[in-house]
Amino acid sequence: MTCFLFVIVSITLASCGQVEIAQVRAEQTKQKSDEPTRPVTANAKQQASWPLFRGDAQSTGVAKSKLPDDLSLLWKFEVKDGAFEGTPVIHDGVAYIGDLDGEVFALNLDSGEKKWEYKTEAGFIASPAIHEGLVYIGDYDGTFYCLEAESGKPRWKFATDAEIDACANFYKGNVLIGSQDATLYSVNAKTGELVWKHTIDDQIRCSPTIIDDRVFLAGCDGKLHIVGLEKGEELASVDIGAPTGVTPAVQGDYVYFGTEGGEFLCVNWKQAVMAWSFTGKGGTQPYRSSAAATAEHVVVGSRAKRVYSLDPTSGDEQWTFASKQRIDSSPVIVGDRVYIGSTDGRIYGLSLESGDKEWEYEAKGGFTGSPAVAEGKLVIASDEGVVYCFGKIKE
Repeated sequence: MTCFLFVIVSITLASCGQVEIAQVRAEQTKQKSDEPTRPVTANAKQQASWPLFRGDAQSTGVAKSKLPDDLSLLWKFEVKDGAFEGTPVIHDGVAYIGDLDGEVFALNLDSGEKKWEYKTEAGFIASPAIHEGLVYIGDYDGTFYCLEAESGKPRWKFATDAEIDACANFYKGNVLIGSQDATLYSVNAKTGELVWKHTIDDQIRCSPTIIDDRVFLAGCDGKLHIVGLEKGEELASVDIGAPTGVTPAVQGDYVYFGTEGGEFLCVNWKQAVMAWSFTGKGGTQPYRSSAAATAEHVVVGSRAKRVYSLDPTSGDEQWTFASKQRIDSSPVIVGDRVYIGSTDGRIYGLSLESGDKEWEYEAKGGFTGSPAVAEGKLVIASDEGVVYCFGKIKE
């Protein structure tokens, strides 16, 4: 069974990208708010980083950093004739991202200037991860790389037997890697040596989500797998009725994710039972968006061209926002607002309570990748090969 097919276009990129510092705001369309601007810490680099695809090990998609109400474009980094599908990560004043032509970029978060790049033969759909001074990323030939965050110098490589689509995660001294060869690998994060591996019945396209000593895999075999992190043994599985490649979000005793069958599900992971399911008014369109979850809201995008906010306990719909095109990007919750990209070429800032549009930016190209929020800035990359950084312009 195939979860879903990504079509990769062969692209030739320039060896270096170009940075454009925003001089005007004419491209932006945004609604003014009567509320005061959220404070932005003067020493932004001391604010929390965004080290993984969904921000943390639990894949909650919730930012610890604050953003101003009226985001301004600070800079753009462009790769000629290129494309991005992954999500950047942010740490200590640097944003890291890989492109479809096989280049990993480290960009200065304040200026957008390239700090370094690392070139491989295969491209990157997966988002990078950063941990203890090292950057980790897998390519669509199945090779997983460990690079020095400061220089981009390679430390080690680990070979899997198929494409790597998703971001890694970390447990103790190990890095967890999911592959389309249907295997989750636990590898020593410093040396690249295999610790254990766990195989399921079909592809793994999601990032592994961790809570305590357990990891969750939402698989293309139509099951949610709960695996022990010490030895890699399967502790339980739950039939979810359809394949999926999205990354599950965990909040307390519950795991949230959508499927290719068009259902959005909540599983009680401690009991290994389904808690509730939701099918939106947009019909049974697949979910390629990974949810963001707090104790009060679960927010997710859909190929039905909608963003849904659901009650985490009951699954009742709290609000719906309609986009012009499908939404494969994953939302990020920042304070009382939700940010998400769309294939319609727009980035939306929505009220977390009502779903009302409070901010919007119309970009060049659509967004499959998702926002990363840290150090007072939002960074997102488009399928037209442009990395955008938003924040507050210094006066």
